[in-house]
Amino acid sequence: MSKQGPDVPKAGKTVSLKMLGEYLGLNPGTVSFVLNDTPNRSIPEATRQRVREAAAKFGYEPSHIARSLRSKKTQTLGILLPEMGDGYHSQVLNGMAEVLMRENYFFFTAHHRHRRDLVHTYPKLLHARGAEGLLTIDTRLEETPAVPTVCVANHVALPNVTSVILDEGAAARASLKHLYALGHRRIVFMRGQSFSSDSDTRWEATLRAADELGIPVRKRLTIRLEKDLITPELGYPDMKELLERTRDFTAVLCFNDISAMGVIRSLTDAGLRVPNDCSVVGFDDIPASEYQIPRLTTVRQPLQRLGHEAASALLRKLAGESVPELVCLEPSLIVRESTAVAPSKAKQPNKRLSQLDVG
Repeated sequence: MSKQGPDVPKAGKTVSLKMLGEYLGLNPGTVSFVLNDTPNRSIPEATRQRVREAAAKFGYEPSHIARSLRSKKTQTLGILLPEMGDGYHSQVLNGMAEVLMRENYFFFTAHHRHRRDLVHTYPKLLHARGAEGLLTIDTRLEETPAVPTVCVANHVALPNVTSVILDEGAAARASLKHLYALGHRRIVFMRGQSFSSDSDTRWEATLRAADELGIPVRKRLTIRLEKDLITPELGYPDMKELLERTRDFTAVLCFNDISAMGVIRSLTDAGLRVPNDCSVVGFDDIPASEYQIPRLTTVRQPLQRLGHEAASALLRKLAGESVPELVCLEPSLIVRESTAVAPSKAKQPNKRLSQLDVG
């Protein structure tokens, strides 16, 4: 029989398993088995229903901390990423979240803005707060974390850390072959920021692809990004500065879509038409690239799939399954409106300050 005296829990108050057990006339362990869906317990369905109704009536919430102490599992993960925005990082994070939500995992996100001290400290803090494992996006880890870890776009091999990456060589060949087939030979190359985990690998892949095609990579036609920005301002000022020195080029190969949007704005402000006077190729295929004017030709990274693969690999690690150290996904070139046949010399716009060009 259920108690009806002063021991009856009051709605709105914190209710314990012991209080529910006393109210229902059941052992607290039985109540716990029901509310935690513990298998292989021969508890009548009528009793299970009584327990569920009482828990709902008094707003009982199982103690996640107590349960995790018993099971040694918190169902909680940490995710490290530089920042949130509309582009690369958020798309990869969405892919991770889809898997983790489906598998009933909770996760913390920590934004480090590429600060080495935070990249070093945050894994320890997340572990101390109950994270069983760690996912990272565009984060330069320098040591193996204390918990199982899977990284997206980390090109530094670390013991017991799985990396999910894009085939940068295939991406570079696809974009440069496209420009080469359109007749472009004088190309501006953009190199990513030193703190970005993709920069060095992508640059080396670009140099190899250019060498294979016989396309010269000239220092005076190379842009090196430095600012930590997630808006088109990333590509605008460097392109503006280059245009003040020379216009002796017919295409720009950008580090990512955000910088490509800034480049297009800078070219337009200088009176050049994209793609009639200059073609532009981006990288990532973020959602906004299809709605840019002109629509952006770009290398598509399967961003959500990168996140999906990383999260799935981490859950397999936590389950004790064997996971490869490297998972490599293939890119694809998405041709839209920002690339066209290279203009002939006779049709190229006047080259302001071209006397400064060297080699």
